[in-house]
Amino acid sequence: MVSKSPRPEDPPTTSLKCLDPSAQHVFISPSKKINEGEDVSFFLISKAYKKIMTFLLQLNGAMYPRQSRVEGSKLSIHTWELGSPAVGFSRTVISLRKLLARLNAVIGETPPETGPRRFGNMSFRKWYEIVESRIGEYLTEFLPAQVLSFGHGSGRDIAAKDELGTYLLGSFGSAQRLDYGSGHELSFLAFLGAIWMLGGFEKAEPGVEERGIVLGVIEPYLQLIRRLIRVYNLEPAGSHGVWGLDDHSFIPYIFGSAQFAPAISSLEQIPAEGSLPDAPDPADVAKVNVVEAERNRNMYFGAVGFIYDVKKGPFWEHSPILYDISGVRAGWAKINKGMIKMYNAEVLSKFPVVQHFPFGSLFPWERDPSAESPITSIHTSSQPSKTSFNAGGMGKPSTRGHPQEGTKAPWATNIAAPPPASTGTAAPWARPSEGLRAVPSAGQLPMTRAPWGEPPPIAPLGGASSTRSPTAREINSRLPPRPPNPLEAAEKQVPDKTEPKRNES
Repeated sequence: MVSKSPRPEDPPTTSLKCLDPSAQHVFISPSKKINEGEDVSFFLISKAYKKIMTFLLQLNGAMYPRQSRVEGSKLSIHTWELGSPAVGFSRTVISLRKLLARLNAVIGETPPETGPRRFGNMSFRKWYEIVESRIGEYLTEFLPAQVLSFGHGSGRDIAAKDELGTYLLGSFGSAQRLDYGSGHELSFLAFLGAIWMLGGFEKAEPGVEERGIVLGVIEPYLQLIRRLIRVYNLEPAGSHGVWGLDDHSFIPYIFGSAQFAPAISSLEQIPAEGSLPDAPDPADVAKVNVVEAERNRNMYFGAVGFIYDVKKGPFWEHSPILYDISGVRAGWAKINKGMIKMYNAEVLSKFPVVQHFPFGSLFPWERDPSAESPITSIHTSSQPSKTSFNAGGMGKPSTRGHPQEGTKAPWATNIAAPPPASTGTAAPWARPSEGLRAVPSAGQLPMTRAPWGEPPPIAPLGGASSTRSPTAREINSRLPPRPPNPLEAAEKQVPDKTEPKRNES
């Protein structure tokens, strides 16, 4: 029976399946497949998408606190904080932690260039080049032998190491653009999912190894990324500015909100609302003292703490989306559910984010037979078309059929060309009676009068027979009123910088 493709709102009742080591597997060098908007729609019904969402929901469900009751005893609640001794690490998790520590040490070999710099530091390219040259050695040293030898003897030149190395190297940012974003974070998630499919993680009770992956590997990875961002001043990749959730990361908000959700007995009991009894209020993200106290034990507050490290000013001003989410009164479980849906919409469904994701044999560019056609939304319909890419000379054209019409701006009209005669723009202080005057053509531009030039002739005040010249006061009385000072007008319109109300839905 074919399993149904997971949706963001589905409970994590299934886990990512491991490949059969006895069956022949042919590895493929991962390559770019998403070249236009229609490719994103295909990605959302692909086998690769199904595997990514299954693994994400699997890790998320493991981070929910657990409750248990031994006969004759009180109810026991187990939480999974950062650094908790209740979370054990397997040999693979420990090896991956050593790999991240080795990558962290390479930063010492490539100190940042000195001097002021507006964009990313060029030394990041040196760091990236060193890691790229050593990636094969790192994988051989730190990954289990059964992972690297998986499918050995297939007679192909491409091995497991080649696919794994592509996803690992793609998870540190772009050496060309000197930036980092949630698309690179997605690549690291795929790297861990690939190791899982190749049987690299130990078999244990459901949730045990997954918690080790989140707290023992993903959290150190985020720490490494934050250091890279600060040392080399990496730019946000595809950022929405202040109207994005976070300039660089997303998954710590998913796993961190799950840490504070109500305790469950099984994955079938994932709640839609509620929080742990002693969990901080979601609104506490705007309180620096609470963030400092919680950032070392919770991934959500750890990500918010990093925002405080790199941004200044009121929280509601530089992080309005997180501030709005902090007004949710239904608890951390509701926030967690919303974060997964938001990840699907803002990361997996956005062309600028997923366009560089490579597809191989582990995450294949093939349709999932159990997938339902994605519902058309603003995220799937407003995507770049093949024609827009070809016109700009960027990217490779898709192999799909008819081209998709480009997305028009909200103010665009159906007029193919601009009108022959343009009109001038009236100043804010212009009188309604003056209207807008047509702009003369190139050869008919009038001479521009200097501000101190002689004013136009004014009719004599004493009638046609009067010969005296008008006085300055009389001239000024005939001129139109002086426009208000735009700086003074702007000052009157400055909004009150008081804290806005949160969304308390």
